[in-house]
Amino acid sequence: MSTNTRAFATHAPTEPLGLFNFVRRSPRADDVAIDILFCGVCHTDIHHSRNDWGRANYPMVPGHEIVGRVTAVGADVTRFKLGDLVGVGCMVDSCQQCAPCGKGWEQYCESGSTFTYNSVDRQDGSPTYGGYSDHIVVAQNFVLKVPENLDPAAAAPLLCAGITSFSPLRHWKVGPGSKVGVVGLGGLGHMALKLAKAMGAEVTLFTRSAGKETDARALGADHIVLSTDPDQMAAAANRFELIVDTVPYAHDLNPYVPTLAVGGTIVLVGYLGPVEPALNSTPLLLKRKAVAGSLIGGIAETQEMLDFCGQHGITSDIEMINIQDINAAYERMLKSDVKYRFVIDMASLKEAA
Repeated sequence: MSTNTRAFATHAPTEPLGLFNFVRRSPRADDVAIDILFCGVCHTDIHHSRNDWGRANYPMVPGHEIVGRVTAVGADVTRFKLGDLVGVGCMVDSCQQCAPCGKGWEQYCESGSTFTYNSVDRQDGSPTYGGYSDHIVVAQNFVLKVPENLDPAAAAPLLCAGITSFSPLRHWKVGPGSKVGVVGLGGLGHMALKLAKAMGAEVTLFTRSAGKETDARALGADHIVLSTDPDQMAAAANRFELIVDTVPYAHDLNPYVPTLAVGGTIVLVGYLGPVEPALNSTPLLLKRKAVAGSLIGGIAETQEMLDFCGQHGITSDIEMINIQDINAAYERMLKSDVKYRFVIDMASLKEAA
């Protein structure tokens, strides 16, 4: 049966988020019902809420870094049982038949993934509503097992920030002795440092802020390069096999290209849009360097990432907030005033006026 759901939503690009009640769809035979305990706050939530990308549908309940406990399972569910600690990330469905889906790359589904919010259910056409809510219903194939040894609140950002950083590290085969650069020290960047270090890489942070060295080293950085210092950038020439660029806005990539080793790659994970200023292709061609992109990760890879984090005790550095503080948190995120991810204690939703 369908369930009344309490949430926070926005109804227009310029409106703050506020209390919203709606009805979750009735669980299907392959569905898992989840009581949401914690939900991370991602920069994407702001972009969608404020229609920065022009694809917003209202009312909108954001949230795709979800951790909770299973409260019910459908008749065909075999992977989960009542009480399991589980997660839901950015997707809740895909066609599961195209070539990318067949490779476990559901995020690149040829007919488009069904996202956790601001999307449309493939089966009944209803809008999807995200994790700023008290519970959610998701098909078992898109539910993840969260290791019980991890702090569930600090594990929530792994469902987006974690997998977004992990996927390119795995794809470009980072391992012991790899030389990896990370551009930017925010929600994505701090996870990239932790994960690359745990994989055995020698890790360097590129930053514009001289004051981040202590934090960066605590997170796993072996070296810090001030990207505004030409001498430091020159000293880093020809070093990196992979650079994970987490910056969420347009910025000049050209200064980073000389720091790549021959055959090295810069992978963009934070910014969607035109590269400005223009990228000079000459050094790419002359030394087989590449600029690439990567979007979250598939379900199997996300489970691999969670298991890896469980084995290594890796979670996100978080600041816990109540749902009533979400609008102020958005403004602070825009000023990079968080170390390094806000997580909503969804118990506060019970008290929301």
